[in-house]
Amino acid sequence: MLLEIKKITVPPGQKILLHDISWSDFEAILEDLGEHRASRIAYDNGILEIMTPLPEHEVSKVLIGDLIKALLEELDIDFWSLGSTTFKNQLMAKGIEPDDCFYIKSEAAVRGKDRLDLTIDPPPDLAIEVEITSRSNLNIYQALKVTELWRFEQGKLEIYILQDDKYVKSPMSLIFANLPVVALIPEYLTQAKNIGRNKAMKAFRNWIREQINEEKF
Repeated sequence: MLLEIKKITVPPGQKILLHDISWSDFEAILEDLGEHRASRIAYDNGILEIMTPLPEHEVSKVLIGDLIKALLEELDIDFWSLGSTTFKNQLMAKGIEPDDCFYIKSEAAVRGKDRLDLTIDPPPDLAIEVEITSRSNLNIYQALKVTELWRFEQGKLEIYILQDDKYVKSPMSLIFANLPVVALIPEYLTQAKNIGRNKAMKAFRNWIREQINEEKF
């Protein structure tokens, strides 16, 4: 199995599905793939997906993450950003690597930890998925009880909130309840691609400060 995995090449924008993968196989494959890689994985009850994102995907992922960090910093909210950390729960037989993720309300519970175990540690408060060539696995995030999931696809942002263990599409974020992020994030993401990251980030921070000064937060 491991020798076969080492030989597998997944071109950017493509994915492969492996069936009948046991949990121990999954753990061994993760170790074999290593942490410093371009591919992303998703594991759901014996089915393993390995996907390699396109450069377009990575650009949007990084910029969206930067906008969220700027927002949290300007609002003076502590957070812990864990990027594409592998989250897994053996009891649920599920695992996922988000494009980006944030501990916000649960930041203190994971602060300084080098390893996380979702059987004892809380899941991220917010996960980000950029959809270019594939759809993210909502059922995995749902099972792992990630409170809020943002999906960005074709220039649009969708927000899913966990309610009664099911995701419900929402026009607003629970984390940023007074902020129109569904419109705001795509707007400044487009700006970054058109006028450059630094100018767009500066404009975004200025906009947030104006809202704070007007006591809208």
